[in-house]
Amino acid sequence: MKNLLVTGGAGFIGCNFVRYMLDLYPDFHVVVYDKLTYAGRLENLQDIQAKHARRFDFVRGDICDAAAVDAAIGKYAIDTVVNFAAETHVDRSIMDPDAFIQTDVYGTYVLLEAARKAGNLRYHQISTDEVYGHIHGEHRSVETDGLAPRSPYAASKAAGDHMANAYFITYGLPVTISRGANNIGPFQYPEKVVPLFVTNALNDLPLPVYGDGQQMRDYQFVMDHCSGIDTVLQHGVLGEVYNIGTGKEMANLQMVEILLDAVGKPHSLIQHVEDRQGHDRRYCMNVDKLLALGWEPEYTHAEAIRQTVRWYVDNRWWWEPIRSGEFKEYYQRQYGNRKVLK
Repeated sequence: MKNLLVTGGAGFIGCNFVRYMLDLYPDFHVVVYDKLTYAGRLENLQDIQAKHARRFDFVRGDICDAAAVDAAIGKYAIDTVVNFAAETHVDRSIMDPDAFIQTDVYGTYVLLEAARKAGNLRYHQISTDEVYGHIHGEHRSVETDGLAPRSPYAASKAAGDHMANAYFITYGLPVTISRGANNIGPFQYPEKVVPLFVTNALNDLPLPVYGDGQQMRDYQFVMDHCSGIDTVLQHGVLGEVYNIGTGKEMANLQMVEILLDAVGKPHSLIQHVEDRQGHDRRYCMNVDKLLALGWEPEYTHAEAIRQTVRWYVDNRWWWEPIRSGEFKEYYQRQYGNRKVLK
């Protein structure tokens, strides 16, 4: 594994993974293949280009374009494909599911087929804890649990997982899958809850908390996720799935309170609003399988939230232009008419 094609590498988790791998492995060459949709931005890669120019290339392309994918794999002698490319935001999937089916399902098929035709390249599929659906009682999702997605986004990712597994079984493609918990950290587009709330708070705007805010989530720092993916690539068993997270959970409202304290803003900015359609009440994963490979997370939930807040406080250059552009229309559609709860 020396020449990596990282699809979706200009997005949030992808760009951090590229940064992680190039810093850690001086003999690796990484090619980012990205369509540059609203959440994939060249600004996310500019420090990588400056630091690792001889070991880094960028190709603008759509993973649904089979010819372009094949060309990139051939040109750069790719031996490993890591697929981050996806439409990822649940709220957007509810408003426009078509884009999610195209990218997360058909695009995954195109990449798997390209890897197969190129000589069964190593393939790693980035998935999500949301494929497990709402988790009841005290159970923590294990990799052998059935999938029960409840949003168009989660369903599209579950389909991608099934397709990756089918290519392993049918064609012997060397596949692994990882399912990550809620990632937070640098370069996350501010439609997602933590950067949305940090940037709202910095602008003294209300923080629209869905429902009672008692939904349970595992907030992991993105670099912990990246090191987990690397562990699976280096030591994971082919054909297997690995959960990546802290293995713990916290209420969304607790996350919001830690965030506001970190940014030095009052809790009065919290505004409870009408809940999201089909909002899963609880996600929590068992990560023992990955721990057994020698990996462990570096950050607790609270540390991950505070570290993320610091990055957004220090990097207004990155997020202020976003919030003044297309994002304003999205925010109005998503929150402008949402009922405020007493």
